[in-house]
Amino acid sequence: MSLSSIRTAALLGVEAYPVSLEVDLSRQGMPSFSMVGLAEGAVRESKERVLAALRNAGLKLPPARITVNLAPADMRKEGSAYDLPLAMALLAATGAFSPEATAGYFMAGELSLTGELRPVPGVLPLAALARRLGARGLIAPAANAAEAAVVEGLDVFAPATLLEALHFFTGEENLSPVAPKPFAPAAPGLEGLLDFSEVKGQDHAKRAVEIAAAGGHNLLFIGPPGSGKTMLAKRLPTVLPPLSFEEALEVTTIYSVSGRLDGEGLLTLRPFRSPHHTISDAGLIGGGSYPRPGEVSMAHRGVLFLDELPEFKKSVLEVLRQPLEDGKVTIARAAVSLSYPADVMLVCAMNPCPCGYLGDERHACTCGEAEVRRYRSRLSGPLLDRIDLQVEVPAVPYKELRAEASPTTSATMRERVLAAREVQSARYAGLPFTVNGRLSGRHLSVHCRLSEEGHGFMEGAVRRLGLSARSHTRVLRIARTIADLDGEAGLRVEHLAEAVNLRGLDRQRAV
Repeated sequence: MSLSSIRTAALLGVEAYPVSLEVDLSRQGMPSFSMVGLAEGAVRESKERVLAALRNAGLKLPPARITVNLAPADMRKEGSAYDLPLAMALLAATGAFSPEATAGYFMAGELSLTGELRPVPGVLPLAALARRLGARGLIAPAANAAEAAVVEGLDVFAPATLLEALHFFTGEENLSPVAPKPFAPAAPGLEGLLDFSEVKGQDHAKRAVEIAAAGGHNLLFIGPPGSGKTMLAKRLPTVLPPLSFEEALEVTTIYSVSGRLDGEGLLTLRPFRSPHHTISDAGLIGGGSYPRPGEVSMAHRGVLFLDELPEFKKSVLEVLRQPLEDGKVTIARAAVSLSYPADVMLVCAMNPCPCGYLGDERHACTCGEAEVRRYRSRLSGPLLDRIDLQVEVPAVPYKELRAEASPTTSATMRERVLAAREVQSARYAGLPFTVNGRLSGRHLSVHCRLSEEGHGFMEGAVRRLGLSARSHTRVLRIARTIADLDGEAGLRVEHLAEAVNLRGLDRQRAV
């Protein structure tokens, strides 16, 4: 009887958990191959891939009764990442090399039928786990090497084939650790060469974008077709601060577990995701029979843009409420509960009515009052309360369209945004948030104190506009950001007035 064990991992959300792949090879009894330990379909199929890869690489297994155990047995294992650990454990059990040679190494990788190593999802969290557990190194496919090398203090080896991996452990071949790429924050202007100078007019909307970017506020544009709503939204990432190393690591981890890295190392640009309005609940927030991150998690630390907001299914929009409040998605299934990060800036765009021309001076609206009400009723009050800035974007007058370029550029806006963000980072040092858009509870009362004049103004605004408690909180958050952009410590009535003016739907409901 021969026994071997290889260390690998299982994914649960964006975390990796240690798994021991054990192989028992017994010459007693009829030859057979059985796999236990809560292995899903793709893992059970690895038997056929591995046996074909071994055979085509000229490596034969003796007739034996083979038992493979994936421990712990109560944790579900899925995917093809167990191909390489299984092949190496089988070879060690047959005596191709000493089982002690793999001690301290973690492995993951899919095998082709010819023995080539193919990339698998989740290698970055696996590398983080290996370093945390003091591993000697990680064996992973070359296409995953760049993401794994991001983890400091861990040697990553990337054999191209099963034979190269075998020869590494027999000592016949020397593999050098993959050199990590140094982290460099993305230089301004790399977001597709877009710039706010290209947006004609819309100074009010640009001001709203600057406030949203400075304070991490959610934003809704309301206006007729062709007024520039999508153009404004796509340029918002150009005024956001670059990702820090920690933020880049979070974003890259999400893309790693979803299998969307394509051989890249750390992602340095803030994500911008724009799903189609036909997306399902699971497509937006994640889930499925084999849970994967949804669009809201893919936009973590970046922008989630929902164009034509009322065209999304109501159930899809309602599932956004928890991620917008908590900054994460929690998915509960009968067998497992997991969470994905989802700290996003939500940016939405919508027409004011079904035909799109309500209030437009150039086109007559063809919608009845009841149609407009039905159209807007697709957006619930609780969802709209979570969108801090609600800005009207009217059609651009011809006089502004003929102008050559706007004096407002992404560079000048970004400079003001970065200054306001620095003020907030210093103010909220040691707290679990760094922007005004996350202010709530006792922190709100500490950092958004109002004078008697300010209290009087807000009392009138709440009475006149019928603001909910959540809307009142949003107004104070926006005013705090406006004060930070102005370089002022206290909130003045002018800040509150501008903040109320940026709650467009509240004002419309009050009319």
